[in-house]
Amino acid sequence: MLRRFEVFVLVATVLIFTVSMAPSAWCENSHVGSGAITGYVRDGSGAPQMGAAVEVLGSAAQALKVFTDDRGFYSIASLLPGTYSLKISAPAFLPSLREKIDVRAGAKAMVNVTLTTLFEAIQLVPLRSPVDDDDWKWTLRSVSNRPILRVLPDGTTAVAQTGESADHDLKGTFTLMGGSQGQGFGGPHDMNAGFDIERSLLSTGTLRLSGNVGYGVDAQGIPAAELRTSYTNRFNGVFEPSVAITALRLNSPDSNSMPGGSLQALSMTSTDRIVLGDKIEMKVGSELQTIQFMGRVHAFKPFGTADFHVTPNTVVEYQYASSLPDSSLADGFGERFNSASADLNETAPRMSISGFSPAVERARHQELSVSQRIGKNNMQVAFYSDSFVDPVLTGLGDVTAEFGEVLPDLYSGTFNYQGNDFSTRGMRVVLQRKLLSDLTATLDYAYGGALGLSQPDVQLQDARASIRSERYQSAAVKFSGSIPKTKTRWIASYRYSGDHTLTPVDEFNSSAGRSDPFLNVCVRQPIPASFLAGHMEILMELRNLLAQGYVPVMGSDGQTVYLVQSARSVRGGVAFSF
Repeated sequence: MLRRFEVFVLVATVLIFTVSMAPSAWCENSHVGSGAITGYVRDGSGAPQMGAAVEVLGSAAQALKVFTDDRGFYSIASLLPGTYSLKISAPAFLPSLREKIDVRAGAKAMVNVTLTTLFEAIQLVPLRSPVDDDDWKWTLRSVSNRPILRVLPDGTTAVAQTGESADHDLKGTFTLMGGSQGQGFGGPHDMNAGFDIERSLLSTGTLRLSGNVGYGVDAQGIPAAELRTSYTNRFNGVFEPSVAITALRLNSPDSNSMPGGSLQALSMTSTDRIVLGDKIEMKVGSELQTIQFMGRVHAFKPFGTADFHVTPNTVVEYQYASSLPDSSLADGFGERFNSASADLNETAPRMSISGFSPAVERARHQELSVSQRIGKNNMQVAFYSDSFVDPVLTGLGDVTAEFGEVLPDLYSGTFNYQGNDFSTRGMRVVLQRKLLSDLTATLDYAYGGALGLSQPDVQLQDARASIRSERYQSAAVKFSGSIPKTKTRWIASYRYSGDHTLTPVDEFNSSAGRSDPFLNVCVRQPIPASFLAGHMEILMELRNLLAQGYVPVMGSDGQTVYLVQSARSVRGGVAFSF
């Protein structure tokens, strides 16, 4: 009996000890595999914010709230692995939300937050900084969107969340420009107002609205205008799809001969950028365009690039394109000269007529290039193959559309003329060197086919029979820099490829050596304005200053007109950024 009692006491003791130790053991086990979120909360000047409330939101956790200490530091531990959101608030500041924060088992996610006041949110901010002095992209563009892994002193791993969340949610530019580009029918109005508004959505999306509206109106009282809206999303720095819809209206090229002949176009562009590891980056997309002009015309324009980063200093790239590159690449600023109408000129159809029959220029470009960086030198060697159907040539002079062979531009005194189909293969060599911290020189040499006029002074309506493709050499030199004291940015370039060429050699050139034909100067000058809380610039653009490359032909009225690679033009304006 006594032995049974001893066994009972022993069993009871073990049970009591087990029950008493279970909560602490459960608590210890509950921390196994948990993670944490830590970071600092500061204001726009970098001062730590004590007492800021940090709330954790997410399906894997109950509502948790902590407050920052005198250093602005906060720490939230014992979080199950998953995806969370943070809401940060403090007196006198706007609330801030950080979404899609990944918490890993045994790791700390470091999320630093900068709070802004209402005044800071609405005041004007400077223009987005231009691209680096390197015109080549030596690193994958998604790197800036990837989390940075760190090892803290205690041996744990921290993921520093980076990206555009700390940037301003709303950006915009408003530009007033005067003067025509002299590029023929389809260019912007000689007096126009442009705008570009960009808004961040959540933490991965960007909504953008751009436009350009001319001051002149047609017989119906409707101005020439371009409007584009686009949306871009980013998925973990690997996929970046975007879609854009553009509406375009151009006034009649000749209200007397073609009354009511305004051009209207609607296009949809779909693009996807894909990053595979640290070596490969691809961009593929297409544009579907419907054009209403003397009938209905459709155009399908696919495009794509594939970059292979062999080493940090070597990039091999393949390009496929079916429309000419953005003309703003020639100014060298890495952004459109009239930044408020970004990407719109690429969408405008390049139209011509022959016997009153409209045609859209169709092109195909393939290119394989190798870029190499050695110290302060950047080099590129490229081989390309181009083909053009119904190419558009630019003319200069007073002509009308009455004989059905030209599309006059109402504002610049230039016109579009249809050339002959041609194909060509060629090569390009580019050398760029940074001479000083604020001065860069670029040399560009190209060899390939271009259209030329074999017999000058022929009748314009008969000139097409004398236009043929020939092999030409093209050389260009470009200097770009800035003046530190005045913060002036400038570009000066000169390209020569022959006096009788009607199209540029290597017309699809989008490298650092790209420049317009002959002598060109572009200047951007910030205006110090203490009464404005933002940024304002004066813009100036001078094209073909020496009026070179004018090939004479005879107009229908016996007057001399010219076919040109680039017509001389002067443009200027003011840009406001917020």
